[in-house]
Amino acid sequence: MSVDPHPTSEQLAYSDATVLRRRLEAGELTSTQLVETLLERIAAIDAAGPRVNSIAALNPEAREIAEERDRQRSRGEILGPLHGIPVVVKDNIEVRGLPGLAGSTALVGREARDAALVTRLRAAGAIVLASTNLSQWANIRSPHSTSGYSAAGGLVSNPWALDRSAGGSSSGSGAALAAGLAPLAIGTETDGSITCPASLNGVYGLKPTVGRVSRDGVIPISRYQDSPGPMARSVEDLALLLDVLCEDTDAPPPSPRLVAATSWRSAHGATDALFDAVVADLRASGVEVGERDARLPSSQEYDDELRVLLGDLLDSLDDYLGQRPGPGVVSLAEVVAYEDAHAEVEQRYFGHEFLERALASGGVTSPEFVAARERNLHWAVHEALEPLLEGYDVVVTPAYGPAWKSDLVNGDNAKFIAASIMAAAIAGWPILTLPMGLVEGLPVGLSLVGRPYSEATLLAAARQIDAVIRERGGPRTPAWRVANCG
Repeated sequence: MSVDPHPTSEQLAYSDATVLRRRLEAGELTSTQLVETLLERIAAIDAAGPRVNSIAALNPEAREIAEERDRQRSRGEILGPLHGIPVVVKDNIEVRGLPGLAGSTALVGREARDAALVTRLRAAGAIVLASTNLSQWANIRSPHSTSGYSAAGGLVSNPWALDRSAGGSSSGSGAALAAGLAPLAIGTETDGSITCPASLNGVYGLKPTVGRVSRDGVIPISRYQDSPGPMARSVEDLALLLDVLCEDTDAPPPSPRLVAATSWRSAHGATDALFDAVVADLRASGVEVGERDARLPSSQEYDDELRVLLGDLLDSLDDYLGQRPGPGVVSLAEVVAYEDAHAEVEQRYFGHEFLERALASGGVTSPEFVAARERNLHWAVHEALEPLLEGYDVVVTPAYGPAWKSDLVNGDNAKFIAASIMAAAIAGWPILTLPMGLVEGLPVGLSLVGRPYSEATLLAAARQIDAVIRERGGPRTPAWRVANCG
């Protein structure tokens, strides 16, 4: 039987936000007690002990804000649905008083303001507890990169097995949830960056339709594919956080119609077998799940997506850096020059080949960019997702195989990935990932893709599927295995 590294905080640390809200409302708990407990746990587990290293920086105002939330509650002043609930935010999202580095020392000392989504969190009463580590520049640096590593923050570990990857690029957000360091987290995704850490850390993540959640104050990669989104330890918490981040969700059908994409597998045998077993259980419970083949991406689609992301990165990052306050780099060219000048820190384990290719890309106005984007969209929307969803509401697939071993020398060995993730990313459509169970003692996820602005439909489908998966049993919190796994 596993033992939690900080047993005195375990029960409170793994309480869902909806449970914590009820306890706060009933007077059984104060926000000050909650924040103090989580800060103790972060010190014991993240900065010491197992050293998950998911936290980039603690909010120096967290205790003060918690005390103010308690005073407000005592006066009957409830700001919103997250009143007094701690949230951690990925460190490529600006938060006043936190670094906002995207993992790069090139941004050290630059002033961070509250991103638009952070303003919404504060208005809902949330307490920003900390920022979380991530893959540097949201993993758009090198084909040899290691997910979860940055020059500014080091390497994030997976709480289920510390030698394994926490995924990328929202690695710190996923690991912090799995380690019980916060009940809610914000990640960002361009292609898989919420889905991957949700799957590998055994938590829940939702990338909303691109544009649904404001990207103001978020360090960008692509205007076509970037989206911040909620991460949590339950479907209900995911829904709670999404409602704060954006408004006017769709009205879901009474029973979403599901279709399994038979050709979009993870290619990991045991993961795909578990997915088949979950689908069989869904059908046995009365949930109808259709089957339909889907066109897999070719090398052309992969090449086109990378071309689009690199071209968009050049223009988007230049725009962002040029308007962020404070002295420092103001363009991608200056980032590359800085990283070359500080290679012993910035390029200790791998280079920045993708940044160099972005500089040579010509940006979003080049004919090559325009043609690649058109081909990409045609595959993702017209050849893949629309034919799959004809007559259905939600595509169901595996997400990733189990977490691979982190390797700072050779980079990621992330080869077990379902094509649904790439298709949703290119199309800018919403994707939700929830824990499916354990394979080789490690969590694996199941992904749901829906049409644009169908987040409520995905949440409704996730509730159905989650209920069936929970009936299958299995641990819901990390096994805290320090030794290598397998």
